[in-house]
Amino acid sequence: MKIHNMQKKKNFFKRHYPKGLGMVYEDEDILVIDKPAGLLTMGTETNKTRTAYYILTDYVRKGCAKSRKHVFIVHRLDRDASGILVFAKNVRSKLNLQEQWQDTEKKYLAVVCGRPAEKSGTISTYLTENRAHVVYSTSDTKKGKLSHTAYKVVKETRRFSLLEIKLLTGRKNQIRVHLAERGHPIVGDKKYGKENGICKWLALHAHSISFRHPSSGEFITFESKTPWYFNKLIGSAGDVGKPANQ
Repeated sequence: MKIHNMQKKKNFFKRHYPKGLGMVYEDEDILVIDKPAGLLTMGTETNKTRTAYYILTDYVRKGCAKSRKHVFIVHRLDRDASGILVFAKNVRSKLNLQEQWQDTEKKYLAVVCGRPAEKSGTISTYLTENRAHVVYSTSDTKKGKLSHTAYKVVKETRRFSLLEIKLLTGRKNQIRVHLAERGHPIVGDKKYGKENGICKWLALHAHSISFRHPSSGEFITFESKTPWYFNKLIGSAGDVGKPANQ
């Protein structure tokens, strides 16, 4: 993990960190974790406890169920995606982070099937969702929300390509839909891709996030290492971190 322009406070809040989460950073205002694939950000009707929100709320309560403390959700990651996820520890920080969200830089890595003909570019479509909760692009500008996904090819093999993605808007399943509709679904995407048994994990990873700290105003960046199964699919991830095409 790398933290730029901000010293990591060693031993700060160093109680018993929750199991199953990669704790990246914590201070009085924010909690940053490295979410594993398969973990929900927040609860659903059928799963309310095995979520990052539940685990971190229990953590800040120090195991006291009667405590009124809780974390605040700033953004979400798909359950099957992994990587950097930020929570606020108070209302002021939550509102600050959400207000600057449009200027927050979010970079992802994805392994896709095939080799894109255009090695960099921006995919722009209007996205909407049907009753089966499947997101898709529509030509109806009143029905869909304009969405932009910038990408560049970092590495190619005979079967797969490693893409670095800059999320310019944050719609539900946006990256997965845009890449699948271009004919290059993310490996392991059972919803928008093809079930081929290549990888049981979704090869989509929130690699880094950059924003201004809600209290200090310092511009900070948090990064996460590439999951091991990416290397199994594509070999070494190579040089990532350079800006995707805008």
